[in-house]
Amino acid sequence: MAEKRNIYKIHENGGMGAVRVADSVVAIIAGLAATEVEGVASMAGNITNELVAKLGMKNLSKGVRIDVLEDVVTVELNLNIEYGYNILETSKTVQEKVKAAIENMTGLTVADVNVRIAGVNMDNEKGK
Repeated sequence: MAEKRNIYKIHENGGMGAVRVADSVVAIIAGLAATEVEGVASMAGNITNELVAKLGMKNLSKGVRIDVLEDVVTVELNLNIEYGYNILETSKTVQEKVKAAIENMTGLTVADVNVRIAGVNMDNEKGK
């Protein structure tokens, strides 16, 4: 069964051809950027940085939904946060990093990065 995915043209150079990017690639970029932020425990699907190598990069798109309309991206992330971290500050950092990563790597414009906190990881309690 073939996976359904959208592909977006991000650049066209007359004689050389076009550059296209799949929406799953944009979702993986967003997932990687989000999990690199200190305080983010995992994506909502319990995909942690330690598991990425075992499960593969594609699984980082779990907990990420993107919509692309005319070169403008809207991102929705579902995250688990580490106990003791400020949710507002961590979410703001996630928004900034995800926006920068997508725009720098694809050239698409990010309109919104909406963060939904799905849970708090209590395994490593920090007294912050």
